[in-house]
Amino acid sequence: MPVPIRRLAVALTVCCALLAGSTAWAAGQETAPRSPTVAVAAATPSPSTSAEKQKFAKTRFVANAALAAGATYEWIWKPYKEGKFKKGAHGRKATLVKAGLAGAFTYNRLKAAVRNAKGDPALSKALAPLQAAIANLKDLPAKLRKGDGSAANSFNDTINKVKEAGKSAGANVKDKVPSTSQLNSGS
Repeated sequence: MPVPIRRLAVALTVCCALLAGSTAWAAGQETAPRSPTVAVAAATPSPSTSAEKQKFAKTRFVANAALAAGATYEWIWKPYKEGKFKKGAHGRKATLVKAGLAGAFTYNRLKAAVRNAKGDPALSKALAPLQAAIANLKDLPAKLRKGDGSAANSFNDTINKVKEAGKSAGANVKDKVPSTSQLNSGS
């Protein structure tokens, strides 16, 4: 597709003007006499607890819980329901490795969601009874890699409880499937 000559001329002119302007600005920065500056601390109150320091606690909780729920559904619950964890299933080894990674990712994101929930009183109160259930997920990725189906049920039950707790506190969690790179990096 041919580009009109006028458009090319305008683009070239704008690029030259930006280059000349940035060069002049940089030259002016180098030759300007520098006077000593004194840093003065601003008198702003700082929060005293980590819960007060956390901004957008509910939003961050929803994001982390959604990623955990998506990973659980996509790589743990759905393959479990399709029978891909059973001995002799096609692609079982790859499915179990993915499930183990997803389990570790889910545990990581749920721990982050619990930390985020501490910044919101309603979420903190709603998630308090689930602390033990989330902590119990720590050893389940190893069980998933071995093909233990009860681990899939534990992950799904905990995710559903977290979703319900979030909903009761006004933070609706919808599944968001993480990318494979997020799953591999754990964040």
